[in-house]
Amino acid sequence: MPMNACFFGHPWHTETLGCDPAEPSHWTPPMTTPAARRKNRGFSLLELLVAMMIIAVLGTLGFSQYRKHSAQARYLKAQDDLKIVAEGLDQYYLKNGSYPDFGSFDAMVEANSVLVKGSLIRVGMSSTDPFNQPYEGKSNRGNYELKCAGDPNNPEDAGPIVRTPSQVTGSSPVSGAKQPGAAGAPADGGTKK
Repeated sequence: MPMNACFFGHPWHTETLGCDPAEPSHWTPPMTTPAARRKNRGFSLLELLVAMMIIAVLGTLGFSQYRKHSAQARYLKAQDDLKIVAEGLDQYYLKNGSYPDFGSFDAMVEANSVLVKGSLIRVGMSSTDPFNQPYEGKSNRGNYELKCAGDPNNPEDAGPIVRTPSQVTGSSPVSGAKQPGAAGAPADGGTKK
């Protein structure tokens, strides 16, 4: 703004700036339109409710996806636990020519087990699955069977898992497709018993 701008008509005009009251004023009054008043007022209640509704919908969708992926991760953990024990049993078979005799899954993973002592499975494996249900398992000299009940809240997509020397049955939590006979190599060199 030039130095000699006249603010004549403004309440604090002192007429000492060297301006002529006859000159047109360069000063414009502040905007007092409804848009300007609303701009200073903040958000309306309706705008806040709409924003809160959008946040609630996004939160609900995010939480449901979190629960779905969390259940998938637990199911994959159960599959992995059974795979570790099955591979330990298979390695024992390769070393000794037969499977060890176990009456339960707990006996397979306890600290005094031949699988743990022989470093065929890791120490401290849980005897319960990630869904807090007990794993089931038994083995004899010629065969073994390991079971997990699966996700009790979603038995269609994450149903029971069964592992034997020649096959794995269960469902994939990611694709939902059944996978009969889809896992590891059999312990007896590929021949079925």
